[in-house]
Amino acid sequence: MTEGVSHDAGVTVSTSESVGQNDLLIVGPGVLGRIVAEKWRQEHPDCKIYGQTATTDHHSELTKIGIIPSLKGPRVDQKVPYVIFCAPPYRTDDYPGDLRVAASNWSGEGSFLFTSSTAVYDCNDNGFCGEDSPCVPIGMSPRTDVLLKAENVVLEAGGCALRLAGLYKKDQGPHVFWLSKGTVDARPDLIISMIHYEDAASLGIAIMKRRLRGRVFVGCDNQPLSRQEIMDRVNRSGKFDGKFEGFTGTDGPLGKRMDNSKTRAEIGWEPKYPSFTEFLGLSN
Repeated sequence: MTEGVSHDAGVTVSTSESVGQNDLLIVGPGVLGRIVAEKWRQEHPDCKIYGQTATTDHHSELTKIGIIPSLKGPRVDQKVPYVIFCAPPYRTDDYPGDLRVAASNWSGEGSFLFTSSTAVYDCNDNGFCGEDSPCVPIGMSPRTDVLLKAENVVLEAGGCALRLAGLYKKDQGPHVFWLSKGTVDARPDLIISMIHYEDAASLGIAIMKRRLRGRVFVGCDNQPLSRQEIMDRVNRSGKFDGKFEGFTGTDGPLGKRMDNSKTRAEIGWEPKYPSFTEFLGLSN
């Protein structure tokens, strides 16, 4: 029996091992990727879940939660029917290249999903944006260029892109950073669209299960809030230590009000947390 050895010498995958029809590869199994793994496992208890990382730092943690870890790169054994790419662009010199490698690890069955960002939408006046709103033109911003080029790789391979709004959970998100500062030199009236990590994971899985090809979707809770409204709710909730004092900025660009009604209607998905307000146990 021949064995294929991954880049991390600690992980060997038998090339004769059959690939299950629900096996999943998660590229970038961080906060979001691990929640995807947990939810996928609940639906497919017999599947194998692989996790590719940039370093071996968290491999023992991943093994403990049932994810088979290796370093990112082409898989030396068989391709996998489901691939989700959750790795952020700031850990690599060639993000689109990483997406090409991920596409090469996909068998072409199941689904290939890239979690992108609503940052690609060309709106900074607190205006409304939906799935089909115009994107920032290539060449205008390095930040959006890298995301749009990565999306193009995925769409050309037959995969789908899920553009996510601002991710949060109780101990992660902009509210945690601002609370730690107390006072922040930023505009209080900039609108932020949000989605809870669990809801981003459940939407990603719902899209993958539809086995669609070459499509773009949006993930958000459809209840955008200004920075000030977010922190007013944090203060009011009584669930956090410390008190946020305020935003002191008066200029700079504004945000966008994302709406994903089209995604919801097509995928048949609703969030567990309909708004940041309700997540905190407050009434809207």
